Amino acid sequence: MRLTKFLAIGLLAAWSGAHAAEKITDTLPRTAVITAFAPEKTAMVALLTDKKIYKLHGAEIVAGTLAGHPVLLAESGVSMVNASLTAQNLIDRFKVERIVFSGIAGGIDPTLHVGDVVVPEEWAEPLESIVLRETPEGPKAPGWMADEVLPLPLYGGTVASKKIDTNHEFHASFKADAALLETARKVAASLKLKACSSDRHCLEQPPQILVGGVGVSTMSFVDNAKFRDWLYTAWKARATDMESAAVAQVAYVNGVPFIAFRSLSDLAGGEAGSNQMDVFMTLAAENAASVVKAFVGELPKR
Repeated sequence: MRLTKFLAIGLLAAWSGAHAAEKITDTLPRTAVITAFAPEKTAMVALLTDKKIYKLHGAEIVAGTLAGHPVLLAESGVSMVNASLTAQNLIDRFKVERIVFSGIAGGIDPTLHVGDVVVPEEWAEPLESIVLRETPEGPKAPGWMADEVLPLPLYGGTVASKKIDTNHEFHASFKADAALLETARKVAASLKLKACSSDRHCLEQPPQILVGGVGVSTMSFVDNAKFRDWLYTAWKARATDMESAAVAQVAYVNGVPFIAFRSLSDLAGGEAGSNQMDVFMTLAAENAASVVKAFVGELPKR
């Protein structure tokens, strides 16, 4: 899938101020499940029962039941901005107990394979950055910004990651909720993932579920080996996407527990051949959805 088409999907699904929000009467506490684009949503919505559709700023929100628990399902559209808007709109208009992201990602950790599902314990935004001034003494940040620059390897010799200003606090990353991570570890210990998708694409090795480590999100679709190497060297990242860290930031600001499940559809430029997203996108989306269903089923019931 070409990047232009990939981004167009997100723009078409994005929240639009031109659409009035439907009055929401749902007051049931729910787990909000966010996906970025259609294949991810399709995999999730097939698992829901008791579905009711709401329209919110032109977007479709599905209220329903997943593994015996009340949930909301929203397709945000691709990108950090769309994901942020979606998360905040759900928090503002529904009774959201926690936010779960279900979707695909590019693999960064060279020990992982396409099809694996990663559940990072923290999410960073590596291109929240400063392009440093080149001086005779080397690249430098303005003195007043020095405390905000993270002590990590530069990208391209001049691009430095910086801390994220949130509510006048500076964060290098945002944590997934500790209790939700423990539930994810319980699921990972027992759930077996499928190696072949509904569209008959199969993996060469059984996929695994890995809880912990770092996930990174940027405004870029990553399909570049050098940038992939930097993300791993600088951040020890397991996977990269275009939404999760933004939702983690919104969840932090609102005091809502957050966790993301990302299944690797490709290796973000690390494949020996071409990018594999168009081949394994369905399998990755289905595996992420199956882990989310098992995870939601383990949540405490009211």
